[in-house]
Amino acid sequence: MSETAEAPSKLAHLAMFYSGTDEYLAGVLGFLRDGPAREQPAFVAVPGHKLGVIRDGLNGQAGRVAFADMNEMGRNPAWIIPKVAAFLDAHAGQAVRYVGEPIWATRTEAEIQEATRHEALINLVFADRAAAILCPYDTARLDAGTLANAEHTHPTLVSGGAERASAAYRGGALFPDECDLPLPPVPADAVSLSYRDDLAAVRAVAAEHARRGGLGGGRTDELVFLVNELATNTLDHTQAHGTLHIWHTREEIIVQVRDRGHIADPLAGRRRPPANADHGHGHGLWLAHQLGDLVELRTGPSGTTIRVHVGVPEPLSR
Repeated sequence: MSETAEAPSKLAHLAMFYSGTDEYLAGVLGFLRDGPAREQPAFVAVPGHKLGVIRDGLNGQAGRVAFADMNEMGRNPAWIIPKVAAFLDAHAGQAVRYVGEPIWATRTEAEIQEATRHEALINLVFADRAAAILCPYDTARLDAGTLANAEHTHPTLVSGGAERASAAYRGGALFPDECDLPLPPVPADAVSLSYRDDLAAVRAVAAEHARRGGLGGGRTDELVFLVNELATNTLDHTQAHGTLHIWHTREEIIVQVRDRGHIADPLAGRRRPPANADHGHGHGLWLAHQLGDLVELRTGPSGTTIRVHVGVPEPLSR
C-alpha cells in the first residue's frame, strides 16, 4: 500500500475491497505490520469472529495492537468516532493506524446507512490527524450499492493490494444521496404527541410505552431521559412546537422527534461536547446517540427528524 508506506502526516482514509479470508488477512496484516506500521500504535475494531485470525496473523506483534469487537463498539455507528478519537488522543503526536469494519452483510439497511454516514464523517472529524484508517468491504457479500457508497466516502481505494484514488469521492462529510433521504414513514399505529412547553406528558408517554414494549426499569429511565433531552432541544433551539412519535416492534422501541430546527453541524451528537459547554449546546444529541442502539438524524431547512431505536432485552412474543 504505497500511500501508507510512510508514516502519515495527515489523514489517509482507505476502503479495502476483499473477497475471502486470505485476501482479507493479506490486506489487514500488511497495513498493520509493513514498513513503519511496525512501530506505530494500532487499533483494530472488526466483527468479533475476525479478531482471532488477525491476532494469530500478527505473529507475536499483537501485543502492541488494541482490539475491539465492532459488533459491540459499533452496534450504534455513532459510538465509533468517540472511541477512535479517544485512541488518537491517547497517542497524541504519533502517527496511528486504525482498522475499522463498521459495515457487514447482516446489518439492517438502516444500520448500513448510518455506518455509511459515519464513514463520510471520518473525513471531516479526523482531517488534520496523523492517522491511517483502513476500512474493509466484503465484495462477495455486500451489495453493489453499498460498495459504490464506499467509493463515495473514501478518497483512496485498495483492491488486490493496489491503491488508487477514488473518482467518486465526494469530499468532506458529504453523504451518498440515499443516506440523506427522508426516513421511512411513521407507522399508522404509532403514538403521536405535540409538545411546546410542558414536557411532563412527553415523559409519561415514553415511560408507558417503555413498559408496554418490555424494557427493564433502568433502561426505561434511560429512554425517558433521552426523550426528554430531545424534546428539550426543541424548546432550546426553536420557537415552535415539536412532535413526538413512539412505537415498538418485537425487538425494539422506536422514538422519533420532529421539529422545525436545522442542525448545521454534521458531527452534532457524534462528538462529546466540551466539558465547559452549556447544557443546551450539543448535550441532548450526544446523550441520545450514546443511549440509543441506533440513531437516525435527517436535517434541512424545513426541519429536523431524529429517530432513536432502543432494543428490548427479550423480544416480545406477540
